[in-house]
Amino acid sequence: MSTQEDVLTMSRDRIASTQVEGIRKTAIHCYEDIPFFHKSFDEAGFDPYAIRDLDDIRRAPFVTKQDLRDNYPYDMVGVPRGDVKEIHMSSGTTGVATVAAYTEADLRAWADCFSRAFRFAGLGSDDVCQICYGYGLFTGGLGAHYGSLHSGATVIPISAGNTERQIRVLREMGSTVLECTPSYAMHIADTALAMGIDPSKEFSLKVGIHGAEAFSDNFRRELERKLDYKVLDIYGLTETGGPGLAVECLEQDGLHIAEDHFFCEVIDPATGEVLPDGEWGELVVTTLDREASPVVRYRTRDITRILPGACPCGCTHRRIDRLQGRTDDMLIIRGVNVFPSQIENVMKTFEQVSSWYQIELTTKNYLDVATLKVEANPDFDIDSTGAIEELQRQIQGALKTALSVGIRVRLVEPMSISRSEGKAKRIVDLRGENLK
Repeated sequence: MSTQEDVLTMSRDRIASTQVEGIRKTAIHCYEDIPFFHKSFDEAGFDPYAIRDLDDIRRAPFVTKQDLRDNYPYDMVGVPRGDVKEIHMSSGTTGVATVAAYTEADLRAWADCFSRAFRFAGLGSDDVCQICYGYGLFTGGLGAHYGSLHSGATVIPISAGNTERQIRVLREMGSTVLECTPSYAMHIADTALAMGIDPSKEFSLKVGIHGAEAFSDNFRRELERKLDYKVLDIYGLTETGGPGLAVECLEQDGLHIAEDHFFCEVIDPATGEVLPDGEWGELVVTTLDREASPVVRYRTRDITRILPGACPCGCTHRRIDRLQGRTDDMLIIRGVNVFPSQIENVMKTFEQVSSWYQIELTTKNYLDVATLKVEANPDFDIDSTGAIEELQRQIQGALKTALSVGIRVRLVEPMSISRSEGKAKRIVDLRGENLK
């Protein structure tokens, strides 16, 4: 078997041949062992045995989260129950949960994918990983755990919560890697500063591996300044096997897809047509070697693009850009499509405000109204009514120019927006509660 170093630098021809073989194997496995795929392939006229090149996958039908929910709990599992060694599930907060089952081989592949973050960052057996993702059905905690162990590092499975204890462990145990959501990393940093602790002097961090939610470049810079480390983005979904599908290298210019485990396409979310590299659209994923829960052309709803050209780091696997939102997180405000990431891009041009915000959706006179609540930075004079009104006016004008729709802006005091130990709650939808 090739070493991981060989895998990360193998030729594009070898990657393509690996993917064709993996797509064909997965499609046949799905067709023969999962009734849903057998039926959907037949209805679409797709013959999995006829796959000869990468373009052939375009004839396969898409699979959606709703398809997975409709077949809950075990109808999308493609191996005998006795071969399943672990099960994870999505939160199910917007409907029935989706199930991710793993065989022993699936768990090894997952660990391999996640551990590439350590390879890219030059980490290894001398490093100490503090894992603050939640353990349990959520894939973050155990995905980070398996990947960290696979890298040879020491693991502290502290899980989420009890922030003051997290800070004490960071100081006393010499943790060099912090693994959690980016919003929780910021909460740790802000809490430490409020306790009179300077993380840049009293922590030993080298790298943060942060995923499970999108974050802006401005948010990254603020994290790196406060914690004095490098922030790497990591991407994955429960439906495709958890975090590790794509990982940033130290270039911080896109996330390298684990192309020996996944085949990725970007499509026009309205037409389903495959888009060329460089164009923004919806990410679609086909697993290449997953046994228990394989998927063919899974629509992630995440908006990104495949970056053209090679990465200076030397890894030959293609990169996806940082996520720009989700098609199902998209806000439609008076007929205009708006993603939270677009609002973040405007906010980062104003040094008077922090990266902490919430978008509050209400209804007035049967029209949707969006209000951006954003925290002022501590050095901004929040007691000056004139300064507040002027800054709100400037941000509103910039948003109107960038988005072509009016969004109200309300500046609030530092640390007044609630923090989370998991994913940050960016959108508060109050529509329907105040119709009048």
